Amino acid sequence: MGTKRRSFERPSGYRRYRRLFVIAVEGERTENDYFNFFNDSETLVKVECSPGKRGTSPPQVLDRLNLRLAKYGYGLMEDDEAWVVVDRDYWTDDQLQVVHSWATSEPRRGLALSNPKFEYWLLLHFEDGCDIKSVRDCDDHLRRHLPTYDKRFDVRKITHESVRDAVKRAKQRDKPACVDWPRNLGCTTVYRLVDRILKARDEENPA
Repeated sequence: MGTKRRSFERPSGYRRYRRLFVIAVEGERTENDYFNFFNDSETLVKVECSPGKRGTSPPQVLDRLNLRLAKYGYGLMEDDEAWVVVDRDYWTDDQLQVVHSWATSEPRRGLALSNPKFEYWLLLHFEDGCDIKSVRDCDDHLRRHLPTYDKRFDVRKITHESVRDAVKRAKQRDKPACVDWPRNLGCTTVYRLVDRILKARDEENPA
């Protein structure tokens, strides 16, 4: 492994944070900007996001996550988690099943999918997200709240309160809760990942 200590290591208590979420996402900018919102100098929870540049199918995103995990050598610590975040898009059920099977093989793994795409999860920070029948509907609704949005947005438009509102709205839309991934437009399971991050932050940084 060499003598140089990497910033994410936790040997002998040297890791600055206590909980780590390692996430591989489909997009190159939007998801990365969003998940970096949860990192700050005060929290003991770190979210490490691996954005997509090439190869964005669900199995390819999973491969990228596994490469990222391999760099750790020792694997995740007891309270750490690994997640794949993808869109429904036009991916086949077989492609999604590869990731779902991986996600359900261990309790600290997860699959978070938005139908039709991640922007729907962003939309839930501002409204209930009803009447979304197409990708265009999703984009049009989101631009009512973020007029200049173009795959990159001002993260200052997101607040911790709006994040918790999005979790509540997504839970309401996910009834009965899907066991694999959302089949209908206007549904996302990203709330499951974000809820885990929020609870970890609350546990590690009690008021």
